Amino acid sequence: MIHSEKQVFSLKQVVQSIQKTMEDRYTSTYWVKAEMHKMNRYPSGHAFPELVQKEDGKIVAQMTGTIWKQQLERINEAFIQVVKEPLQDGKTLLLLAKINFHPTFGLTLQILDIDPSFSLGELQREREETLRKLEKLALINANQSRVFPLLPKRIAVISGDASKGLSDFYQVLHSNTYGYLFETTLFEAYVQGDLAVNSIRQALAEIEKNKEQYDIVVLVRGGGAEVGMTCYNNFELCKSIATFPLPVLTGIGHSTNLTVAELIAYRNAITPTQLAEFLVLTFREFDLELSEIKMNISVLNERFLSQKRLLLLSLANHLHQDVNKRLQLAKDRFVQVNFKVQQQYRSVIQGFSQELEHHRRLLSPQLKFILEKEKQAIGQYEEKVQFLDPIHVLKRGYSISRINGKAIDETTQIEQGTQMETETIQGTILSTIKKRRN
Repeated sequence: MIHSEKQVFSLKQVVQSIQKTMEDRYTSTYWVKAEMHKMNRYPSGHAFPELVQKEDGKIVAQMTGTIWKQQLERINEAFIQVVKEPLQDGKTLLLLAKINFHPTFGLTLQILDIDPSFSLGELQREREETLRKLEKLALINANQSRVFPLLPKRIAVISGDASKGLSDFYQVLHSNTYGYLFETTLFEAYVQGDLAVNSIRQALAEIEKNKEQYDIVVLVRGGGAEVGMTCYNNFELCKSIATFPLPVLTGIGHSTNLTVAELIAYRNAITPTQLAEFLVLTFREFDLELSEIKMNISVLNERFLSQKRLLLLSLANHLHQDVNKRLQLAKDRFVQVNFKVQQQYRSVIQGFSQELEHHRRLLSPQLKFILEKEKQAIGQYEEKVQFLDPIHVLKRGYSISRINGKAIDETTQIEQGTQMETETIQGTILSTIKKRRN
């Protein structure tokens, strides 16, 4: 059997062939829409981003890009100028690229430029989409419907620890010329860039665990630049702010094109300084209102007292006149009644006198008879009492013996040696009992 020789190519020949074919086929540059999943910037200054396309959250296409250092610096500077933030992961971009195949690095998209206007439109689209979702859930004015405390004294602050804006906020708040005291608790968080969304939401979650300890929440960010502000258009972050149970106030440091977070917050200020001034002014206005109320109360009280004094004087005068009138009427009435009573008294006394005289005449003979009869009865009682006197017994020759002052009877205990008194008509005899005979 005759075997034909196999044609063998080296790998280098293969990749060079592919390279030549790609260079012959793709000679132009192309605008490619892709998401920069991961930038992969190296210390050399070059970047090799991972570019992907997603559908329904799944990656359906993937390719590595190349941005050389010089192009990257120029592109990033233009991007910041238009979009107000640097290139970063997770952004959908419109790339000017050419297809390149390198024997060592393989197939890549060499990125020559990026259209920042497209990215700006994507950011605007995200902003509008977030607003649309919040409106659908009726959350646009949710936080603004919270009851703002009369004096927001206890403040939960979300900011970076080294933030210039935080320093400005504290300076105005704690050094106010009126001496108002505020209690601030810092919850550190990233307040710009990709990490800000989750970091701020975590801070809000921590505050909510002890929400009864705070009156309001403030979110402050330093600097006037708008770099890193797109995080404040994120739907999840804005939803967390809208549904938060306390009023959320923002002072994130820019004056144009308000982010969704600022639009749906209870109140927003251009800078942390202005936000602190607003809180101090809240106390000041209450202080002034209180002073005005005190003044009004004092004026009204004086006016009220004056009116009451005049009213009391008038009432006292009327009362005095009325009392005098009533006293005169009572006096006249008393004179009339007294005259009638005296007449009736004389008539009654005269009638009683006549009746008593009549009874006296009737009773006088009867009283004399009754008194004479009672006198006779009393004489008989005296004779009987005198007859019962022991002296009559003694006169008849009898005597009365006593022991210990008691007359002897059948119950008396008579013992030998007992002293006995014997009363006779001639006197009392003392004797000692020597013997008893029954």
